[in-house]
Amino acid sequence: MEKQLPKILVVLGPTSSGKSDLAVELALKLNGEVVSADSRQVYKGLDIGTGKITPAEMKGVPHHCLDIADPNERFTAMDWKKAAETAIADILSRGKLPIICGGTGFYISALVDDLGFPEVAADTEAQKELEQKTIEELFDELKKLDPERAKTIDMKNKRRLSRAIVIARKLGSVPVINKPADPKYDALMIGVSVSDQILRDRINKRLKSRLDAGMIAEVEKLHETGLSYERMDELGLEYRYIAQHLQGQLDLTTMGNLLSTRIWQYARRQKTWFRKDKRIHWFNQPIDTAEILKLTK
Repeated sequence: MEKQLPKILVVLGPTSSGKSDLAVELALKLNGEVVSADSRQVYKGLDIGTGKITPAEMKGVPHHCLDIADPNERFTAMDWKKAAETAIADILSRGKLPIICGGTGFYISALVDDLGFPEVAADTEAQKELEQKTIEELFDELKKLDPERAKTIDMKNKRRLSRAIVIARKLGSVPVINKPADPKYDALMIGVSVSDQILRDRINKRLKSRLDAGMIAEVEKLHETGLSYERMDELGLEYRYIAQHLQGQLDLTTMGNLLSTRIWQYARRQKTWFRKDKRIHWFNQPIDTAEILKLTK
């Protein structure tokens, strides 16, 4: 008799696509709880800058894997996978549906496909030597070693580029993963699709809203309480460019324009990643949740 796998629902899409609202709506209709799959929302205090869902927006739906790590410490994909599996087991034990929601494609793949991870030491001397090179030199080397990883990596993150090169040099590509023959979950994957023009408009409006809500003050406070500008650069996007603004390297207008462009480029990389997965059922905004509910039966 074939073993029945635990069912999970995955709601994914690029930044500003509306996936968080959809996950909450589905959770209310399906007796579910949400597990965040966002590589920066795991960190405490990174709220406005990451667009972290607020208690009011949760509408009473429990959310997991938010605010579980110190931003001064690196939280890896393996760390997230372990935390997500713990949350899923807890949700299932109470007879509820786990709904994974996020835009970090590698996190979602790691969970759904139960991926193993390459055992390559981090922060090695080789990695530190690489970090002395320019962004352009690092990206060129990664493109030669692993063109596929180069398409989706944050091209401005020197640490991630260096880490990817170290792994690629040792294992041949990034990531070399162990994909088990049998998955751990029966995953229904729902993708939120938005046209490029609408998505870019949403990104710009959302950015303005977060700036108005005190995103710069949030970054100032993080720095005052011990988060270095170097670490903010590693965290990327909002934290990188606001940190540069606070250090006098960018004026406010330049920072805003640059940030808008970089977030849009990030959204495009997310779309590139998700397009590769043919299991995803795509729904255009505005979404008729009744159609999704039919797939869950």
